[in-house]
Amino acid sequence: MVDQRAVAVWRDGGAVRVPADQPVVTAFDAGLARGDGVFESVLVDAGATPRLADHLVRLQRSTALLDLPAVPDDAWRALVAAATEGWPADVEGVCRLFLTRGDGTTPTALALLAPVGADVLAQRRDGVRVVALTYGLAADVRAGAPWLLGGAKTLSYAVNMAAQRHAHAVGADDVVFTSAEGRLLEGPTSTVVWAAGGTLHTPPLDTGILAGTTQARLFAAARADGWPTAVTPGTVADLHGADAVWLLSGIRGAAPVTALDGVERGDAGLTARVQELLARP
Repeated sequence: MVDQRAVAVWRDGGAVRVPADQPVVTAFDAGLARGDGVFESVLVDAGATPRLADHLVRLQRSTALLDLPAVPDDAWRALVAAATEGWPADVEGVCRLFLTRGDGTTPTALALLAPVGADVLAQRRDGVRVVALTYGLAADVRAGAPWLLGGAKTLSYAVNMAAQRHAHAVGADDVVFTSAEGRLLEGPTSTVVWAAGGTLHTPPLDTGILAGTTQARLFAAARADGWPTAVTPGTVADLHGADAVWLLSGIRGAAPVTALDGVERGDAGLTARVQELLARP
């Protein structure tokens, strides 16, 4: 069976493609030892990465928030090009860009490419069952505490993955995090969007959530199409009362929420419109 994975690493001033099973980081890398790094996941569609620019903007923002050595966009583009060279046009891929503090003297920058998982494709098509879980922080804490790295897409995803495992243990697929006082935040790997009162809503960034590239693209397309949008400090009750709820991410796209905390729900036929808006150039 052909190994449909690719790896490119930045070495000696250039992007170098290496075998997928070849080690590319030292055991002393701070990304491995401490999660001290940032990443982005970019969709590869028909062999191309049409949304790469949006992800590079966010990657550079995360880099600055962690005070990591900046890697120029041209270097990231070279890594992506090296990883995606020869990728089959009929296979959707996820290209993950990683930047870590490395061994303390030299940062690590690399790109990993693999096919989009069958579970992700199924959730995009069929939707997700979701549970609401507390994140344990008040909504206004991270805005005044930069050391908590609100708004940065860091490698420290242990809590996010634990939340998803808990969701699976109780028969759900994914999670919506809430603040200590019950305000909506985000999913472990997604942005929350809901439709209510003829408007698309999403939570405010001043809660410390990650700025969603897919959410921003959807809202821009929706406004151009005459569908109002709003940044709204919502609650789980707002999701239960909404016409439709989605979890948005760059790889999964807009996955409709089909159940929330065990309560089945529909989408009022709006998912097709959302997905059509996201498919626009």
